[in-house]
Amino acid sequence: MAESPITVRVGAATHAGLRRQVNEDSHLASTPLFLVADGMGGHDAGAAASALVVDEFSALAGAASLGIQEVRDALDRARRRVRALEASQRAAGTTLSGVVIADVGGAGYWLTVNVGDSRTYRFAGGVLEQISVDHSVVQELVDAGELAAADAATDRRRNEITRAIGAGSDGEPDFWLVPAEPGDRMLVCSDGLSGELDSERLQRVLAETADPQEAATRLVHEAMVRGGRDNITVVVVDAVSVRGHDEVPVDTAQAAGRDEIDSDTRPSRGRAQGSGRTAHG
Repeated sequence: MAESPITVRVGAATHAGLRRQVNEDSHLASTPLFLVADGMGGHDAGAAASALVVDEFSALAGAASLGIQEVRDALDRARRRVRALEASQRAAGTTLSGVVIADVGGAGYWLTVNVGDSRTYRFAGGVLEQISVDHSVVQELVDAGELAAADAATDRRRNEITRAIGAGSDGEPDFWLVPAEPGDRMLVCSDGLSGELDSERLQRVLAETADPQEAATRLVHEAMVRGGRDNITVVVVDAVSVRGHDEVPVDTAQAAGRDEIDSDTRPSRGRAQGSGRTAHG
């Protein structure tokens, strides 16, 4: 069996939060797939939709790496399964964000995929960078200069997304292909984390907590301390070694140097569900 081009250490944690009875998030943290899905449409519908998507991708777990077409095909199958679910659960839908280990010319790459407002970050060299771009009403308003970025987190439309898997959306995913380096730390999360902790706090926790499982658990805990208004799911992936780099395996830790209950994530009303940015890849 072929070896993965990126050797990783992984941690994952999830919690329903303090104000929700059901956890509608699902996640997958198994080489070569590290994904988070945030369900929407009500307790049963949202949980079922996110679980179906993760189940479809779980069939690919254990491979050394995957290409973009394999990910696209899995997304298409997942979308069909969620659409079938919508026959009985009309509002069923889910976001999906995360990274997939890819092999490009023998070198290790992160293939990032995103639909909706769950997020994927890269923490490297002590700097946290958001790779994914939210498919949300407030992000579009920020991009258009109609809303200040500082106001996006408290805007009443902050939970309205413009692309999803299901929920009446035909929005295409965004893809990014990022060269991996030893010491990379990838963070994948639902908006239950990013809605409670700002980038500065995320960066500090990732820098201070060496073990990826401890980092994931701590991030979930801190989101709950700050309100826990939504389901919270976190996957932390550390690149220990990367094919195509001369560096020896690294210690990833050393290399890294509100007032009311939020409404659930929901599709935007009054605008085309496929609107937004053109998918890359």
